[in-house]
Amino acid sequence: MPVPPQLQRIVDLFASAPENLLVPALLDYVDKIPPLPDELSSADALERVQECQSPFFVATRVDDGRVSLYFDAPKEAPTTRSYAGILYSGLNGATVEEILDVPSDFYLQMGLGRVITPLRLRGMSAILATIKRQVREHAAA
Repeated sequence: MPVPPQLQRIVDLFASAPENLLVPALLDYVDKIPPLPDELSSADALERVQECQSPFFVATRVDDGRVSLYFDAPKEAPTTRSYAGILYSGLNGATVEEILDVPSDFYLQMGLGRVITPLRLRGMSAILATIKRQVREHAAA
């Protein structure tokens, strides 16, 4: 399954990087998620991704077939924040279909399976699964 062009560029960049640069490249995305808008700053506006070790929250919106992503994660969780930064950079503004077509394990194409622990990889999968479920629910409404 293809990924949106923005995400594919990120995947290709990671896939071509030497293994010793994967973690630093991942951490380059730590500050890519923008602050939450005021209307999403309340505790019940975002959904917690239970599978993540750190408290990680996500919300999606769909307007005119385009998906907006919102994340909240503590600064003390740089790996998770960085993965969210990749998702934001690669998927924010994508169509519903593009989001739903992203392979659940696309991060393996990036080489992250070689440098990230299985527990964190499960959290990454859960974040994307939560996004997809929310997008499906918005599209069905």
